[in-house]
Amino acid sequence: MDGDGFPLRGLRVLEIGHFVAAPFATRLLADLGADVIKIEPLTGDPVRQWGEQVDGKSIWWSLHGRNKRSLACNLKDPKAIELILRLVRECDAVVENFRPGQLVRLGIGPDVLRRERPDLIIAHISGFGQTGPYRDRAAFGVIGEAIGGLRHLTNQAPGRTDLPPVRVGVSIGDSLAGLYAAFGLVSALWQRDRTAGDAKPRTIDVALTESVLSLMEGMLPEYGRLGKVRQPTGGGIPTAAPTNAYPSADGAYVLIAANSEPLFAKLMGLIGRPDLIGVARFSGNQQRVQNSVELDELIGQWSRRHDSETLIELLTGEDIPNSRVYTAADIAHDPQYRERGMILDVHDEAFDGPILHPGVVPRFGDEPNAIRWPGPAIGAHNEEILRGLLSMDDQEIFVLREKGVIS
Repeated sequence: MDGDGFPLRGLRVLEIGHFVAAPFATRLLADLGADVIKIEPLTGDPVRQWGEQVDGKSIWWSLHGRNKRSLACNLKDPKAIELILRLVRECDAVVENFRPGQLVRLGIGPDVLRRERPDLIIAHISGFGQTGPYRDRAAFGVIGEAIGGLRHLTNQAPGRTDLPPVRVGVSIGDSLAGLYAAFGLVSALWQRDRTAGDAKPRTIDVALTESVLSLMEGMLPEYGRLGKVRQPTGGGIPTAAPTNAYPSADGAYVLIAANSEPLFAKLMGLIGRPDLIGVARFSGNQQRVQNSVELDELIGQWSRRHDSETLIELLTGEDIPNSRVYTAADIAHDPQYRERGMILDVHDEAFDGPILHPGVVPRFGDEPNAIRWPGPAIGAHNEEILRGLLSMDDQEIFVLREKGVIS
């Protein structure tokens, strides 16, 4: 692929992170061509032990670590810290997600790093941010989801169940924070590099909690102005109707979104209730939202008479937005995803064959971005980085390995 497909080619980022948030941020950058050097402990990132395993190897890691170079070293050893400082001289940015203050305790705090590279961009990702009364509290993505307001809303409407609010299903709090960190880092690069001679350091402070909160739409303004606490609505949307998941005759659910006047009229005609078009309680979105329970019941009575494929054909024929609820199998075989290069068979030597990966987002140009390599083995690029980037010789590398500084 030519350089147009990799807009971040030439950017070098040092990742001193673990688990999900920082590695997700750097994966986004690496997918767009950045040279990401991931610092791993000698035992590897803990995520290598997550998810389904084949012969003791994580399938998820193939995606999680893709397009990055792995340098495995023991950060508790002063010699490893020296390596980090030498690497920083060659990097544009550092992304980390330790607890606030941990880099300082390791001897590679921001001031130390910037003595090596004065204009270094540092993106900190933590549970609550680098300041504030909660800064030192432990947090994972699920805590960010809870305090950010998302976990309260991922539930059925009040009174429908006594089960606890459900998780979204993926580490959404971590991934959101990683996304904001990547966006912030690129923004800082733009600010730094558009002005000749600008050698100012820039710091990005991303909190899991704040990343989730920023997506909560009108939840906070509505409370501040009206004192209204938004409540969960199950499969529906509190601001638009009809929009929900409706049951089919074969036990599946089909999403139907007909929350505009033309779409509502089409849907009522399709379900055999044209008499409801123009009725006061369904005229306009606000009225439909207020009567959404009745409306969902009417649509559900119709949807239960058809299997899911028939429902999709009928709705698509009327140009009404719809879809069944996709599983991983549906996604893997979907022709739209396949045509656009969003389902990729990536050869992974760790599994002696292909592993399915999602493609790169966003897309640049006409062709999908290539996956340069899957998640590497622990320390797979030690020699390449130490020799090629730091110009170390055989003896230096031998000594570091003998002393247990590197793998």
